[in-house]
Amino acid sequence: MIPLRDSVATRRVPVVNYALIALCALAFLAELRAGPQLDALIQRYALIPAHFTALSERIGFWSPEAILPLFSSMFLHAGLLHFGGNMLFLWIFGDNVEDRFGHLGYALFYLAGGAAAGVSHVLSDPGSIAPTIGASGAVAAVMGAYFMLHPGARIQSLLLIGFFVTTASVPAVIYLALWFGMQVLMGATGAQEGVAWWAHAGGFAFGCLAVVLLGRRSRHG
Repeated sequence: MIPLRDSVATRRVPVVNYALIALCALAFLAELRAGPQLDALIQRYALIPAHFTALSERIGFWSPEAILPLFSSMFLHAGLLHFGGNMLFLWIFGDNVEDRFGHLGYALFYLAGGAAAGVSHVLSDPGSIAPTIGASGAVAAVMGAYFMLHPGARIQSLLLIGFFVTTASVPAVIYLALWFGMQVLMGATGAQEGVAWWAHAGGFAFGCLAVVLLGRRSRHG
């Protein structure tokens, strides 16, 4: 199911959400222009679990050198579909979460959610030397918050069933629960290597927990 729009109106312009999308777009353009330096750029700014684990043990988890990739990696993407998919989900769900958290609160939440997703990925495979990039962990945190804040909303979605294409209005609680369940299932079975399933699941869980801890109340729509 590909989300097209949701049913929740916003009360303020989601300037932070727009800024995050713009930053990811600028980073993606920088990747496209990097040419032969792209591999070096990815190695420097991607989250590599084995490197993160070693640095955390050697110089401390909170050292700038160790913690930087938790944040820098969430602005890089592995291709146009990777970038476009993440930005679509952020566009659909992010404005409503920013509306409830406020501009500064949303910015801090987004960065913390991405970092929590990165830590979840490291914990799931601390010895991996594969570079991990993408906003999907942070976007998953946004989706988790949306799940808690707007369970009664509806997501207009594009459904692809074989060669049959249609649209349907899906309750947000069902759409997002299915999405989260798929991340856990794929992570638990080890299917489709190369996707950070536990980063997605960890980010989503962080988003849900953040709403509970911050005392935000859900709305029907």
